[in-house]
Amino acid sequence: MPDRLFIKLCGLKTEQDVDTAVEAGADAIGFMFADSPRRVDATTAIRLVDRVPPHVMTVGVFRDQPTDQVRSLADITGVRAIQLHGHEERSQFTELRDGGWTLIRGTSYREPVPRRGQLGEDILLLDAPTPGAGIPWDWTRGALRSPDAEWLLAGGLTPGNVAAAVRATRPWGVDVSSGIERTRGVKDPGLIEAFVKAARAAS
Repeated sequence: MPDRLFIKLCGLKTEQDVDTAVEAGADAIGFMFADSPRRVDATTAIRLVDRVPPHVMTVGVFRDQPTDQVRSLADITGVRAIQLHGHEERSQFTELRDGGWTLIRGTSYREPVPRRGQLGEDILLLDAPTPGAGIPWDWTRGALRSPDAEWLLAGGLTPGNVAAAVRATRPWGVDVSSGIERTRGVKDPGLIEAFVKAARAAS
């Protein structure tokens, strides 16, 4: 695990969300462009991305969307990274490689454990077997440990369990969305702050 845990907060939709995340010390902020209660349109994303300081990575999150649409939205909004979190193949990562974005592959835990770089991604995000459910899963499986270099643990993380998850898996970073929400799709400033504080303390 690196000296400083990488913390990505995903599915932010408002100025307050972004400002709170930045002030709390997040390393990356994700904006959802796939079908989801957390989805933002291009106009909103442009406004929110503009609020994020250069030292914080902005990520556009997509799921099973055409490469042309992914490229267009990433260009228009100015995000610095693209996360493909569906059933994308190596060819899509290859097609996006020339855009200068950091490429993140989001995939579910399975055996054998996915490894970073298999599809040409820069960062691997390892999600729960049932992604998006916000349900904690068994992070203690031995095969999960260190899926190689830059990888993020996701799936059911909350301020209350992220420290234990980090100690159990020693990831390069963590990713959270539903675990910092008061209701589905609505972020809670207090939970954002608590999550970052708990994750930092564990690392």
